[in-house]
Amino acid sequence: MSLPAFAELLERLVFTPGRAGKLALLRGWFAGQPDPDRGIGLAALAGELVLRTAKPALLRELVAARTDPTLFALSYDYVGDLAETIALLWPEAAGPARPAPRLAEVVAALEAAPRAEIPGLIAGWLDALDAGGRLALIKLVTGGLRVGAAGRLARLALAAWAGVEVAAIEEVWHGVAPPYEALFRWLEGRGPRPDPAGAPVFRPLMLAHPLEEREAAALDPAEWCAEWKWDGIRVQLTGGPGGARLWSRSGEDISAAFPEIVAATGFHAVLDGELLVVRGAEVAPFSELQQRLNRKSVTPRLQREFPVAVRLYDLLFEGEEDLRPRPFAERRARLEAWFARNRPARMELSPLIPFGSMEELARLRAEARAAAIEGLMLKRRDSAYLAGRVKGLWWKWKRDPLTLDCVLMYAQRGHGKRSSFYSDYTFGVWKEGELVPVGKAYSGYTDEELLWLDRWIREHTVARFGPVREVEKALVLEVAFDAAQRSSRHKSGFALRFPRIARIRRDKPAAEADGIEAVAALVAEAGAAPA
Repeated sequence: MSLPAFAELLERLVFTPGRAGKLALLRGWFAGQPDPDRGIGLAALAGELVLRTAKPALLRELVAARTDPTLFALSYDYVGDLAETIALLWPEAAGPARPAPRLAEVVAALEAAPRAEIPGLIAGWLDALDAGGRLALIKLVTGGLRVGAAGRLARLALAAWAGVEVAAIEEVWHGVAPPYEALFRWLEGRGPRPDPAGAPVFRPLMLAHPLEEREAAALDPAEWCAEWKWDGIRVQLTGGPGGARLWSRSGEDISAAFPEIVAATGFHAVLDGELLVVRGAEVAPFSELQQRLNRKSVTPRLQREFPVAVRLYDLLFEGEEDLRPRPFAERRARLEAWFARNRPARMELSPLIPFGSMEELARLRAEARAAAIEGLMLKRRDSAYLAGRVKGLWWKWKRDPLTLDCVLMYAQRGHGKRSSFYSDYTFGVWKEGELVPVGKAYSGYTDEELLWLDRWIREHTVARFGPVREVEKALVLEVAFDAAQRSSRHKSGFALRFPRIARIRRDKPAAEADGIEAVAALVAEAGAAPA
């Protein structure tokens, strides 16, 4: 596959809003592209392509040697995306046109070239491509693909193209490597199903649907088990003869960030649970777990300061026995017996919650905030463990969100199809007559509200800091969030958990927005521990 063909796919994915449309594009691409290029493209879309990536500083140096620096600065400020700015500004090469590189050629060259030769390679490829191809190349070599087709969607399209269940692909996904030629041979009927050969692989998680009040009232308590919904991250632990791994809910290997959990996985089983920072019997706020996330390695100091543990929900495999087809009540009994025998370090059972009526359960849910718990999980006693979000078997009954009226302080352009709009908003509350930031949000608004906010921001900018605009302190946003907690990283001393824009308060003067006392009161009410 030539890089321009991949560039065309990326562009169409960005500008195709619907999930069905993206799936159709990917199915056609798998069917029409050769090996190994289609496998390399699949790895790039799924976030599995490991390249010696180019740093933004290198790309800035390359474009600085070809363009006027003032023109670049003005263009970057207007466009808001480094890759897109370079792709548009890069001058056409003199002389006869060079052939565009293939995906496989780019990957092989980057893997083999000495570091000193990489700038010349990239510059040569940029000379051979048009603006769309240049954008695709830069996104590829910087690891910055954001086209609304992450790993799960790419695997769904692969399954639809091949006529197999996506769970079958995900069962072998971590046992194969780019460019996935053995995987494509199997899917096309030209070879056997890839065998992970004892390597730890990820099994797709079962997910829950949000539960509404009217739906909760109609449930029969005798048919359901209830658990707490802890405020951590969902994980899967896989242990066996081939080693141990810790996976995120999306199948990302996060073992390196939590080596103490992997070290405790000295058993032959697959477990489902929640990763938390735990001190004694106390669960710390999510902000503390964030100190450990997205790291390639962790220091002993971080492990001491933010000790992690897993609260176990489910037992998927015991040895080689697949328990997923069995009812939840049976799997839970097997988990309790397994845990009593093994007692692995840094793990504990997440307790079931006894209840006799839905009214009683509703009262427990209402009290969850005081214990810094997100809410409840309800699981049918007879439910098998099915991949994905199957409605009617598992419910998540989260506590109602909190809200604050905050003032917009700064705005930044988004990514992908939002790169032309100011869609990331930093907001604050009043403290002794000054606004102090408490969070940043980039969701919750409608397309019409995004257009209105973008126009307002451009018309009320008072200062610029690269891609960030400071605005007049005049617009109030009603911000919804799950919890407030103390934070040493914010000037206000607080941070909001999962903030999103609930409403634009054009009717409210900025002077009447909430103060820091309102945030402190929410933290005190929830009993959240200081971070």
